Amino acid sequence: MRKKTLALALAALASGAASAQTNVTVYGLIDVGFSHRGDNITPHTSSQNKIDDGVSSGSRLGFKGTEDLGNGLKAVFTLENGFGADTGTLRQSGRLFGRQIFLGLTGSFGTAIAGRLHTPHYSFLVDIDPFGSGLVGRYRNVFDVTHAKSTGVGGKDRLNAGGENLFDPVRVDNTIAYVSPTFAGFNVTAAYSTNAILDEHTGNNHDNTVIALLPRYKNGPVDIGVSYHRIKDDDRGAGVNGLVKPKITNWVVGGAYDFNALKLSAFYDRNKASADGIKDVTLKSWLIGAKVPFGKHTALISYTQSKLDDGTSGGTLLGKGKAKQWALGYTYDLSKRSNFYAAYAKVSNEKHDGEYTRNISVGDGSNGGSGYQNGFQFGLRHKF
Repeated sequence: MRKKTLALALAALASGAASAQTNVTVYGLIDVGFSHRGDNITPHTSSQNKIDDGVSSGSRLGFKGTEDLGNGLKAVFTLENGFGADTGTLRQSGRLFGRQIFLGLTGSFGTAIAGRLHTPHYSFLVDIDPFGSGLVGRYRNVFDVTHAKSTGVGGKDRLNAGGENLFDPVRVDNTIAYVSPTFAGFNVTAAYSTNAILDEHTGNNHDNTVIALLPRYKNGPVDIGVSYHRIKDDDRGAGVNGLVKPKITNWVVGGAYDFNALKLSAFYDRNKASADGIKDVTLKSWLIGAKVPFGKHTALISYTQSKLDDGTSGGTLLGKGKAKQWALGYTYDLSKRSNFYAAYAKVSNEKHDGEYTRNISVGDGSNGGSGYQNGFQFGLRHKF
């Protein structure tokens, strides 16, 4: 009874007025751990030891609820804030509800929502990857082009807007999304945004859009999906970071099969970017991984590899080369809401002429990795 009273009180405080909701939930997650990183790409750089937060999953505080509108129709909302458990500061560039915030309707027709949303691309891959969105073994490390070798004008920044890797889009502002009803395990998620990189400007014609589509079959032990994500900016003059009329397309085919004693996962991802005066930049990546549960224990393992080709003969934009990562992890459930975790990962960056071509780091949910090529971490995560 006390939990329900507290949830209603906090929801009222968040809205600035007394709430009439009868189904409001306050939820959250706090994650704090220790990380050690070594073997930096920059020579003669010492190892790094940190007490960090969001190691396994980003710390958050959220409010979600529904209101019954009658005839099977419900209003739904979510407000989710990201914060640093070790500092108390806001994540997602200081946004109050930077993780996600949306409002919509759900019924027999499916669910339609609008706001700041996770992309179907990201949500699908986080489900497939045994390491999810955090820990040093996450798939996102080898997808990174924001830390690629940059020898041309604009270079890596051309595929990096606001600190976000456009080859691995996580969230999109000003978005509407629709999730169909599920038929025998199959459904479709579709999303559209007018804020691919920045807000649309005056005098344009649909020049800054995102289109995303994810048909997915999830039934029993089988989970298979195909994700399409396109970012297009047709009329931005000088462009973003010098990139004129960029177009970025992303295809993912992946899935998982749960044998109970072993859950196998795999996916293949292909990114392609083009712009006026620039040949195609491609990043092809794949992952194979597994989860092995035994009682309260779960072992994690994955191998991820990607190949970058900037489309130029001399590699003058982003460079070319492969990056590989293998990772081992372990979790122990202390309860239904608390668990201990540990993980180790090692990245191998390809070299040409004695120089690294990719500069991939072992990052996690809140730490980009800072150029370190191996990392070990452990910590505690609690959900409430």
